[in-house]
Amino acid sequence: MHTLFNNPVFTHATIGILVSDSAGQIVSINQMVQQLFGYERDELLNQNIDVLVPVPVQGIHARLRQSFVENPSVRAMGHNRDLHARRKDGSVFPVEISLSYFRQNDELFVVAYIIDITLKKETERQLLDQRDYIQRLNADLEQKVADRTHALMNTLEQLEQSRDELTRALAAERELGELKSRFVSMASHEFRTPLTTVLTSAALIEKYTTTEQQDKRLRHLDRIRASVNHLNDILEEFLSVGRLEEGRIEPHPAETDVPKLIAETVADMQGMLKEGQTVQTDVLCDCPVWLDSSLLRKVMVNLLSNAIKYSGPGSVVTIRCHCAEEQLTLVVADQGIGIPKDDQEHLFGRFFRAKNATNIAGTGLGLHIVGRYVELLGGTVSLTSEPGVGTTVTVVLHSLKNPYPGQAASLFPSRHV
Repeated sequence: MHTLFNNPVFTHATIGILVSDSAGQIVSINQMVQQLFGYERDELLNQNIDVLVPVPVQGIHARLRQSFVENPSVRAMGHNRDLHARRKDGSVFPVEISLSYFRQNDELFVVAYIIDITLKKETERQLLDQRDYIQRLNADLEQKVADRTHALMNTLEQLEQSRDELTRALAAERELGELKSRFVSMASHEFRTPLTTVLTSAALIEKYTTTEQQDKRLRHLDRIRASVNHLNDILEEFLSVGRLEEGRIEPHPAETDVPKLIAETVADMQGMLKEGQTVQTDVLCDCPVWLDSSLLRKVMVNLLSNAIKYSGPGSVVTIRCHCAEEQLTLVVADQGIGIPKDDQEHLFGRFFRAKNATNIAGTGLGLHIVGRYVELLGGTVSLTSEPGVGTTVTVVLHSLKNPYPGQAASLFPSRHV
């Protein structure tokens, strides 16, 4: 055998060195091979090298060994795959193997340099475990960051909502303050005139003590009565607005004779007419209608009151009502002072009064109440006006909730089949 294999460098090398012939028979090993595989020297010499190969890959190893013999070269084994070796006790361990060769007397010998990489593999495994652990930590951290970001965004959104709610609350509070201020100003003005009239008339009545002064007493009593009615109307408007704002008014539909309701309302308003003023009606509604007659009456009272109040003596107030196609249309038109164009969009607000009506008694609540009542009735209200010509208010009521279960919704119950 080659003298190299008797050299102490070979014998005591820190890696395993094994020499086999072209048939795979082991011809020489160093001490490290003995330590790695657990064999004595004499136990391995002349054994086939496959005894050191794990059983499942012995067939593949035999083919690879034959391929090397046919085309020998210096190279590392196991490129891109893990290699394992088998000890005497059958246990398997990871190795790195490099191959070289030499020829002696025209015979090929293969030299395998074997390194036990168990520690290296364990270190790699630990590094991979550590990497996986770090990746999990990073994933957890990213998830926590995402969760915290989401929670922060939710908190910011809630703060934004709270800010918006606070802004709306402050705006509502300012509006309420303005309304209170306007209410106090308007109420003090509106109450002062009738109260002054009551006090004045009461004081004058005391002076009329004789029988022949009875007509003067009656005149002042009429003035007191009218002032008290006016105060009652103002208070009723205030109470109506309060009930509407609190949501305490709900419609209670019932079968209603609209022509009769209009006639009764007009008759009740006769006492408000100025000298020569008349109310003309044009009603085409020949079937009962399903609605809240009380709310509709209040709508008409407010509209007629405005029409009479803001029209002069001798003028005509017209009421037109038409029922058709599941729709009721009520129109109240007057020949009064009209409303400036710039004021018309604000007329349905609380306490708003047009510029040209400041010298005429009023609370500025009438049309606001009308709008809310019409809304409760499920309809719409619109207004057209021209200063010096007059004002026309149109109320349209559409189909309300059907009082008859199982049938189509309609404003006109008599048309159900």
